[in-house]
Order: sequence, then C-alpha cells, then structure tokens
Amino acid sequence: MATISADPHLALVQPVQPRTPQGCEECLRIGSPWVHLRLCLICGHVGCCDSSPLRHARGHAHLVGHPIVASFEPGENWRWCYVDESYV
Repeated sequence: MATISADPHLALVQPVQPRTPQGCEECLRIGSPWVHLRLCLICGHVGCCDSSPLRHARGHAHLVGHPIVASFEPGENWRWCYVDESYV
C-alpha cells in the first residue's frame, strides 16, 4: 500500500452520513451496475469506484471539488485523495 501523507485536502473532511447507503447515487437513478462504492467525506455522496463502468465517485470529486473519499465497502478502512492520487 502507498505511504499515507499529510494531505492538505484533509481539512475539508466533515462528519457525513451517506446520502444513498443502498448504493451509488447516480447508478441507482439510471439503473447502472457498480463494482465498489466510495463515500465522499465532504458531503456524503456515495459513488462508484474507478473499476465501475461510470466512475461516479471520481466524477463527483472533479465536478464538485470534493477530493477526499473513503471506501464504502464492508471491512475496508481507507481514504483516498483524487487531487493528489494518494491514500490519506
């Protein structure tokens, strides 16, 4: 695993509740499948990972400017910064 850094974007992290705990917000709306889920730690958006066909978590990060996500998969406990492309 990559080295965890002191990312300046961590200052944006807020206590959040998943907006759509049942799955990717956009995929649920359009009926698309996903592989894994990511939780935006700024607003609670749940999006699909980069291995999913539509990569909604990354799209949300770039469109809205919310760079820090956490895995929303059971048993996983990590965070990722899309701006710095690193674990945080």
